[in-house]
Amino acid sequence: MPRATTDRFTRAHIKSAKPEKSTAAGPSSGAHNPIFNTERFGQHILKNPQIAQDIVDKANLRPTDKVLEVGPGTGNLTVRILEKAKQCTAIEMDPRMAAELTKRVQGTPEQRKLEVMIGDFAKAELPYFDVCISNTPYQISSVIVFRLLSHRPLFRTAILMFQREFAQRLVARPGTALWSRLSANVQLYAKVDHIRQVDRNNFRPPPQVDSSVVRIVPLDPPPPVRFEEFDGMTRILFSRRNKTVRSSFFNAKGVVEMLEKNYKTWCSETDTIVPDGLDMKKIIDEIFEETAYGEERAAKMDINDLLKLLTAFHDRGIHFS
Repeated sequence: MPRATTDRFTRAHIKSAKPEKSTAAGPSSGAHNPIFNTERFGQHILKNPQIAQDIVDKANLRPTDKVLEVGPGTGNLTVRILEKAKQCTAIEMDPRMAAELTKRVQGTPEQRKLEVMIGDFAKAELPYFDVCISNTPYQISSVIVFRLLSHRPLFRTAILMFQREFAQRLVARPGTALWSRLSANVQLYAKVDHIRQVDRNNFRPPPQVDSSVVRIVPLDPPPPVRFEEFDGMTRILFSRRNKTVRSSFFNAKGVVEMLEKNYKTWCSETDTIVPDGLDMKKIIDEIFEETAYGEERAAKMDINDLLKLLTAFHDRGIHFS
């Protein structure tokens, strides 16, 4: 059975991603219960059965599907997945939760369809899966998205629950307040839709923010763009999303020097002679003039704009990683 490994796409993002801020509730919200003391792993157990059923229904599971679930907790989603799918692999960081989940299906027909993996999702060797469903632990929101998008073979769809603001950034469009590096990096590789909102009171313990469920469908085939390259450029552009592209490149410390170093490396690898009196700033300015993107702002540039700009740099032998 094919298994995916953590490739350069994933490592690049995990290295640069900041953990999502945990908004776990304190002891007064039920953390005294040893089963539901989930603050350590950023988990909040979804207790509303109607919402749990709706999330699984949105995945449109087939009897032949193999499902990956991340952070299953006590299994409120898992038991519904097992009713519809051929198999479910649940990756759980907390051994107590894993034991609770195993116990929940023990002696039922669904027991043989469940595999529980105890460990860190970011480091685990993922099995083949058709669909991913997750009430995502807050701290690994970015990690799970980019790890899934790097998975090969491609999965069909993912139904994932995140903090509301994170979900809104995933689906944000160019020109809106939440359009960001995250939005662009994800939408380069996938179609993302908002499915539903989930009020914080549907969890135990309740977090301090509301949540949203999104659907992620990877583009098949994926665009022939190295993630490190696209991410390297968007990192520069979105550090000053409301400034002009020219300003983002020329006023950020070390950007021109980094691109010059990368260009010289490319010249060495391709047996290209480095021009005498190399003026990287002039070359970059020429790219902005040729593409007419110099006075644009990242906050309003869509995926096609970003890809055209990246291609213009590559055509000059200038790379971002």
